[in-house]
Amino acid sequence: MIYVTGIGPGGADMMTPQALEALKSCEIIAGYKNYVDLVKKFLPDKKFLAFPMKSEVARCQEVLKLASASSHDIALISSGDSGVYGMAGLMLEIASGSGVDVKIIPGITAANSCAALLGAPLMNDYVNISLSDLLTPWEVIEKRLIAACEGDFVICLYNPASHNRPDNFRKACKILLKHKSPETPSGFAKNISREGEISQIMTLGEIQECELIDMSCTVIIGNSQSYILDGKIITSRGYDIRA
Repeated sequence: MIYVTGIGPGGADMMTPQALEALKSCEIIAGYKNYVDLVKKFLPDKKFLAFPMKSEVARCQEVLKLASASSHDIALISSGDSGVYGMAGLMLEIASGSGVDVKIIPGITAANSCAALLGAPLMNDYVNISLSDLLTPWEVIEKRLIAACEGDFVICLYNPASHNRPDNFRKACKILLKHKSPETPSGFAKNISREGEISQIMTLGEIQECELIDMSCTVIIGNSQSYILDGKIITSRGYDIRA
């Protein structure tokens, strides 16, 4: 059995009991090296296979090879939820027809853990959009950003910036500012449940200049119903609290 497991943001306290039990039941835990390092802290006795970035296909192929050659259960880990920009879909595709069972174990998403630190910005309809153009052309990302604005969705941005693409976040903000007010409540969280965790709330106009935004961040941009109350972002669902 291969357990494709979402480990949440990174801390053991943010992992679901089902995910933790899946990892405990497996002899081998495989994944991107940064995520492996996080799990090693609370499951040091396991055998780990660490892979570099951009090795996703080889990672799944190696896990399938090991699972096919032995009776041992193997965990393939992703941060957040394995089905949200994670390894679940690819592992299912590669394992198809192999006879090896694959079980998907959900985890707390970056969107949810970020939202909790910022308040309640995801109380109404929202969308997740990755700003990584490694697998999705930037022209497609632009269309999705514009469509999200036209639908007045709260927007959660994954993979906002990296060393190889430092300008994608600012480019995205310029697109958003053509459709949203610069005063739109916005915020980000960085290193959620890990050492160095920070979160900040500001406006859309301000966040586009923020120097802290990188791959370890998740960004949330509010909609026309979002507002800041007592230092927290709330997106109204339309309840009449005066009733």
